[in-house]
Amino acid sequence: MTSPTPDFSPDSPSVREAAVFDKLRGTSESPSKMLALMVEHFRQSRQPVELFEGLKMQIRDHLGLPLLVTEHDKPKPEEVERQLEAGLLEACTEVGQMLIDDGKVAEGWMYLRPTGDVELARKSIAKIPITEENYDAMIQVLLHEGLDVGRGFAAVLEHQGTCNSITLYEQAVASRGKADRQAAAARLLDHLYNELVVLVRGDIARRESPAGEDETLSQMLQTRPWIMDEGAYHLDTTHLASTVRIASVLDDPSQHQKARDLCQYGRRLSAQYQYPGEEPFVDFYPAYNTFYSTLLGEDTEAGLKWFERKARAVDTKQFGASAIETYVDLLDRVGQHGKAVKVAVELVPDDMPSQRIVPLLLDIASRDAASRDAASRDAASRDAASRDAASDADSTKKLDVYQTILDYCRRHNDVLGYTAALHDIR
Repeated sequence: MTSPTPDFSPDSPSVREAAVFDKLRGTSESPSKMLALMVEHFRQSRQPVELFEGLKMQIRDHLGLPLLVTEHDKPKPEEVERQLEAGLLEACTEVGQMLIDDGKVAEGWMYLRPTGDVELARKSIAKIPITEENYDAMIQVLLHEGLDVGRGFAAVLEHQGTCNSITLYEQAVASRGKADRQAAAARLLDHLYNELVVLVRGDIARRESPAGEDETLSQMLQTRPWIMDEGAYHLDTTHLASTVRIASVLDDPSQHQKARDLCQYGRRLSAQYQYPGEEPFVDFYPAYNTFYSTLLGEDTEAGLKWFERKARAVDTKQFGASAIETYVDLLDRVGQHGKAVKVAVELVPDDMPSQRIVPLLLDIASRDAASRDAASRDAASRDAASRDAASDADSTKKLDVYQTILDYCRRHNDVLGYTAALHDIR
């Protein structure tokens, strides 16, 4: 068996590695040049871990510190510590970027995480396709580390299907911030809605002439009621219910329309596939249909009245405060911010810690203030008398909303919340 012939071309790694030692010896009289040469060697040969250590040595030399960290390191002046930290973060940025560019996503994120530059990491990783080889690493960074939850969740849907994706949502996404929940919920809604449309179209085509390309799911169901006869269904009904529930976090009207179409499909299912929900959605599909119709601006007042009755009637000791929270959320989302604050203060159980509700109240109040500011700007185009009257009325109503929060905080001896509300009034 013939051994491979060694590569002794000038650009081969072995020759470059041998040459660098000679070059380093040639610059040993100038430590800064020697270190710069070492760093550039690692940069050109794309050795990120060694590059980081080399950059660290270069930074320490610049600050007059020993090149290598030892257990005998002495405390350093505050300014030296600051410069050392800044230099190390720059090194993390360069090395993390190099690793990601080379497809080593998890390792690259490990270096970029301390920099706090999430946007740089997101843009860098966006260039890396998700493959079978890097799938686990990409899901860990994108979804579990929260770098791009929407993209990570979409990959899970593609690779593992709806069931596993819903389970993952409940385990890893439901407790995250609203933006992350929305990013995942949007992918789930689009995935299941599109799947159902394809299946319903296929069913129609097998039984009669194909449905029109412009027909929505709702239209196909309304014009062909027979499609749900004899307990028929087209996909896993538990997935349908989970998607309708999870989609409630979304804000876009087109998403609300899709979710309501799913509700209308669900209402046509056999009773054995219509599972009860939790308050205020015990009557699952009719209740969520009302919820999404309210968000779409259809029979808004009737929808709000329905959820108000639930909020006032459901026993919070037995079922928790979800009915109240849903009603307050709906008021806020249809633009009735001031009423949402007052209803929340009126209906929230006395045993609910004020620290849980005050941040929500202040968040709603800020939207109320923003909408009033926008109205005042619109009034600026009118005559001075109308403008001044509108501005005075808006200021009074804005103060009324915050006064409701201030009074609530005083009653609950919440000094922190009271201070935060006073600060926001300014």
